[in-house]
Amino acid sequence: MATHFNVPTTEEVSEGNKAIFSNLEKGLGFVPNLYATFAYNDTALGDYLTLQNRKSTLTAKEREVINLVVSQVNECNYCLAAHTALAKNLKFSDEEILSIRTGELPGNQKLNALAGLVKEIARNRGTVSEDKLDAFFAEGYTKANLVDVIIVIGDKIISNYLHKTTRVPVDFPAAPALETQPA
Repeated sequence: MATHFNVPTTEEVSEGNKAIFSNLEKGLGFVPNLYATFAYNDTALGDYLTLQNRKSTLTAKEREVINLVVSQVNECNYCLAAHTALAKNLKFSDEEILSIRTGELPGNQKLNALAGLVKEIARNRGTVSEDKLDAFFAEGYTKANLVDVIIVIGDKIISNYLHKTTRVPVDFPAAPALETQPA
């Protein structure tokens, strides 16, 4: 399917976005194509990075669980590729990453409760069962954690939808396909 979007280069973006590109290149070694696509708008990249990097009550591993589950539900190949790479950096195994994408992590009760809750919220557009909430809170999560979960889900929906709409090239190693799609 053709795309109407090229990935903006440094020369094509605003001065503010040029500064952000420079910081991304220093920190990551490159400007990911999806981040560059935000730069079609003079303020969206900065706004998105502020949201993504805000202080959270969740750990980096918990945020990656959310990113992987939501990206799988939304079938975003770009975000699945990027977050598979990030999850590996956080020492999740290949098997754990595939399991998380299905909304389960049987070997870790706390992250399993998180993944199940996120899958249900993402699939049901915010509606969640009492059972999933009870399981989440039974693992020690708080209401403040729940608010942060919703914020990370919202963050991921933004990037999933931006990629699915623009279809810019994926510049991370492809995430392996699941053998079966999650129910």
